[in-house]
Amino acid sequence: MKAILEEAGLTMANVVKTTVFMADMNDFAAMNAVYSEFFAEPYPARSAVAVKTLPKGALVEIEVVAARD
Repeated sequence: MKAILEEAGLTMANVVKTTVFMADMNDFAAMNAVYSEFFAEPYPARSAVAVKTLPKGALVEIEVVAARD
């Protein structure tokens, strides 16, 4: 995600909305700890959704929407 944003001339600070898809909502606290390493206050708007399965057995998938300043 970071590399794709950089290729577009953006940074993680340009992210305005994320959607987190999780195979197990019991992992929310762990995901939130890692999430906070990549995003700073004011955090982007976020929603989290439990899903039955993710591609290639992934536990978490994050979709982002970014905007230029």
